[in-house]
Amino acid sequence: MMDTFIKQILNISAADEWLHNKGLGWLISDRMLETASIIIGSFIIYFIGKYLIKWVIHYTIRSTAKHRSWHRKDIEKREKTLIQLSRGFWRILMIFYVAAIIANKLFLLDLSPLFASAGIVGVALGFGAQSLVKDFLSGIFIIAENQYRVGDVVDIMGASGKVERVGTRTTVVRDAEGNVHYVPNGTIQHVINKTMGYSISRFSLYLDPNTDISEATEIINATGEKIAQEKAWHKKIIDPPKFVSVGEITGRSTEIIISGKTQPSDQWAVTSEMRHRLLQKFDKEGILLATLPAPILNGKK
Repeated sequence: MMDTFIKQILNISAADEWLHNKGLGWLISDRMLETASIIIGSFIIYFIGKYLIKWVIHYTIRSTAKHRSWHRKDIEKREKTLIQLSRGFWRILMIFYVAAIIANKLFLLDLSPLFASAGIVGVALGFGAQSLVKDFLSGIFIIAENQYRVGDVVDIMGASGKVERVGTRTTVVRDAEGNVHYVPNGTIQHVINKTMGYSISRFSLYLDPNTDISEATEIINATGEKIAQEKAWHKKIIDPPKFVSVGEITGRSTEIIISGKTQPSDQWAVTSEMRHRLLQKFDKEGILLATLPAPILNGKK
């Protein structure tokens, strides 16, 4: 098979020269014109396929979501992830197809012996195809099990941030500092998804040890209820942030733990708003925050 493929390559120029000598050079022009038309047609099919993929996935996910308690954000993330992955497969398929057409029409090469050759397959595996296959299959299972989607905030093998792309080989995560992490799918063994289904707004406040905890609790609960009823926030909050428990108690401070349930990815905005309003309320009601020691940096305060 390999000998046949090599002979085809060596005989291309000889065949073209023979056609010119016989006055049949127009065959070469026709071949090039046919190849160009196939390439243009392939581009059209590629772009049509992209939009068909988007439509099919959109329709399928929306139809399935009617029978599940998925939030709008979960549906959008699922759609975006599947569209990216499916378009990646479609792009690869079209590239191989066009390459095979060009080789066959323009250079008179039959690539089937090349792809069917056991020797070529063995060489490919020797150069790391096993790792590629592992990454590919792992990516398929990640998508099928819905472990994370594009737009989720995750912690994957030390890379913490927002998922920007789930590819056929790697997952791309951008952290809070703007750094981009490329994580091979085959190496992923543990995933922490912080925005799956719902999120938790949980934080602590450190109050002066002489603070009336009952009074502080009433203010915290009332503030959380008020935020949850406001038009700008009621769709983001599932369970209003409220007093949960008293944490660590020291001579300098009393820790108050506050927690509530929010829609996916909204926990940070809710936490920030809750803290902002509580600071205003505590200041108005005369509730003092704890005076904590300054952090020690490089052995100095």
